[in-house]
Amino acid sequence: MNPKLINLPKIVDKRGNLSFFEFSGQLPFEIARTYWIYDVPGGEMRGSHAFRAQKEFIVALSGSFDVVLNDGSKIEKFSLNRSYFGLYVPSMYWRSLENFSTNSLALIVSNKVYDEADYIRNFDDFKKIKNVQ
Repeated sequence: MNPKLINLPKIVDKRGNLSFFEFSGQLPFEIARTYWIYDVPGGEMRGSHAFRAQKEFIVALSGSFDVVLNDGSKIEKFSLNRSYFGLYVPSMYWRSLENFSTNSLALIVSNKVYDEADYIRNFDDFKKIKNVQ
């Protein structure tokens, strides 16, 4: 499966809207870990790594940011700025989060618990594993 934006239900109510996601209903994996990124200083980038096996779903709960994905041969940029859609990121994509707006909040859920051995932190190593030049 390729990276893709997934629309989430948006329940509109005059008291405030509600969105949600569930495994098997919207996500293509069962959630094993949840974490969030916040208070990112202007101009900073997060991520800049790939995962051997981990898959992720990323939502901008507040504010906006860009997710830049590289499969070793092409680069795609996804702008996340609404809490009723998110980005599915398969394993073996080099990913960076950048252009964070003030007070942005990135929610990430993944199919694996934290495992440092799953990270590929050097882009040249990533390209070798993917067998690309």
